Amino acid sequence: MDAFKISRRRFLTGSAVTAAGLSLTGCFDAAGDPKGSVRGVLETANSLTYRVQRLLLSSDSLAKEFSESEIRQDARANGTVDPQDADYRRLAANGFADWRLAVTGLVEQPLSLSLAELRAMPSRTQITRHDCVEGWSCIAKWTGVPLAFVLDQARVRSNARFAVFTCMDSYGGGFTAPVKYYESIDLVDARHAQTILAHGCNGETLAVANGAPLRVRVERQLGYKMAKYIAGIELTDSLDRFGGGKGGYWEDNGYDWFAGI
Repeated sequence: MDAFKISRRRFLTGSAVTAAGLSLTGCFDAAGDPKGSVRGVLETANSLTYRVQRLLLSSDSLAKEFSESEIRQDARANGTVDPQDADYRRLAANGFADWRLAVTGLVEQPLSLSLAELRAMPSRTQITRHDCVEGWSCIAKWTGVPLAFVLDQARVRSNARFAVFTCMDSYGGGFTAPVKYYESIDLVDARHAQTILAHGCNGETLAVANGAPLRVRVERQLGYKMAKYIAGIELTDSLDRFGGGKGGYWEDNGYDWFAGI
């Protein structure tokens, strides 16, 4: 890791610690509780991290890519690895022949794309490292269509700010109703050269455990941002009306929305 990256990570870490330290400065509301709670403080730190990263990173800077010899294992799968949702099982049973990717929202030309149509589009192959918030990493080769190309076909409107990925796998159950997974990124990352809709991994068709038929790769962010089992992409100017309004399933449960690395 070069000196700039080390300095940037130290600066961002220091910024988050500074923001977290606000909870210890004696700011209380009328009920005697710290203003904003711990979650509010973390959201402040996340917002600061996002703004700082956007200042320090150019919009076209690339995540490190690796050689074939550095692929040591199959792409590690985590989270949902075999969705049991009825709609997913039906589509998987037919080899996803009936699956379509819907591109909707703030676009001039809504799209409904088959897997064959996506595979026929210009593609990009990249060997990158997946960094999980749990602390592990894995290098793999991903092949897919650049998301920017798909957005160009849909002609995104000027007021769009985010791309929201809707998925076919659900989390929860038991005492709570299952919730469909979803995730989002801003259009800076959506149009980044390494952001692809991956349909292949390590030279093979994308496996179910890794997100078949389609998953997003956002190489400058942590793994939970890279939604699997994608059914749709909606372009929007606000995240408020999706899920809990925080921008993703895990974000609704306390994770940072911007997970830049």
